[in-house]
Amino acid sequence: MTPAREAVRRLAAEGALSMSNSGRISTPLLSNERIEELAALRALIEVELASRALPRAHLALIERLQNINAKVGEAVAHRDAVSYIRTNLEFHRALYLRAQAPAMLAMAETVWLQMGPTMRALYGRLRRTDPPQYHKLIIAALRAGDEPGLRLAVRSDVTQGLRMLAT
Repeated sequence: MTPAREAVRRLAAEGALSMSNSGRISTPLLSNERIEELAALRALIEVELASRALPRAHLALIERLQNINAKVGEAVAHRDAVSYIRTNLEFHRALYLRAQAPAMLAMAETVWLQMGPTMRALYGRLRRTDPPQYHKLIIAALRAGDEPGLRLAVRSDVTQGLRMLAT
């Protein structure tokens, strides 16, 4: 099997792509129910990752998150959906790497893969003009060492954004 075919099969197995019996590859459509399910998964996994990252959140990480969040804001200002999605995930991944929980991070990344192929089209429906408000709350909670505040900010960030996509 070629590496490309193996990669496609793996992405299909992880739910990022759909493969028909004839071998046709497509991106799966996200129904409102599927969006709600993915939001619930993100709320469970990512809140726990953020909570585990909190004791290891040093000033350099907080500064890095602020820089990434500035790039998220630039992407929103330029209405660049691809850059927005990329930098938003970079923001979350930078935080969650500090959790030192590779199995949970892998699960979060699988959920992101399932959303990824259709996020660009869905993002276009939002007509967003402001960067995500919850990123600033996440950064403030990290700076203050506020675990309940961090958990609430992450939960709100990962669920509100996806729920806005449901029609």
